[in-house]
Amino acid sequence: MQTIQSSYRGLSLLMQLNWDRALYVATIAFALAAGAFVGSL
Repeated sequence: MQTIQSSYRGLSLLMQLNWDRALYVATIAFALAAGAFVGSL
């Protein structure tokens, strides 16, 4: 049971780190798309 709890904590930490990185990449992609849209006007 202790092994399951520790692996769940590790998985939770990994998800939090990846969520932050995914949000960063999505923000950059949105900024580039918005810039391309404004540039095409």
